[in-house]
Amino acid sequence: MFERRMMAGWADMDFNSHMANTAFLGKAADVRMLFLAENGYPMSEFRRLHIGPVVMKDELSYYREVALLEQITVTLALAGLSEDGSRWQLRSEIFRGDGKLAARIDSVGGWLDLTARKLVTPSPALLATWRSLYQTDDHQVLPSSVR
Repeated sequence: MFERRMMAGWADMDFNSHMANTAFLGKAADVRMLFLAENGYPMSEFRRLHIGPVVMKDELSYYREVALLEQITVTLALAGLSEDGSRWQLRSEIFRGDGKLAARIDSVGGWLDLTARKLVTPSPALLATWRSLYQTDDHQVLPSSVR
C-alpha cells in the first residue's frame, strides 16, 4: 500500500474548525502525484510525453473530523482499471493520527493527451506503474475511455 504521512495545516481548515472537503481532495491528489513522481513520472516526464492524469469524478465519504495540526496518513490503492489502462479508479483513505478512518475518496480518471485534448491509452510502462499499486478487495474492470 502506498501511503504518506501529512499534516492538516491552517489552509486545510474550514469555518467549522475541521479539515475542509477541498483539503481532503487536495491531499489525495498530492499523494497520487507523489506516487507517480516516485515511480518515474514526475511532472517533467508528463510534459515531455504531452500527457497527464485527469480526474473526471471524485466521490468523498466522511467518517471522522480532522483537526488543525493533526497528523494524517493518506493511502493510495487501485480500485479499478480498464484493460487498456485508459480509465482508472483510485481510492485514497485518510486516517487520523489515532488510526481512525477520517475519509475515503474514490477518483475516476484517465490519461489526457495535452496536445490533442482527448483521452488516450498510456504507454506500457505507465500502465505497469498503475498496475503496481495495491488493488482493493472490490477492484473492478472498467470500460475503456478511448472511443
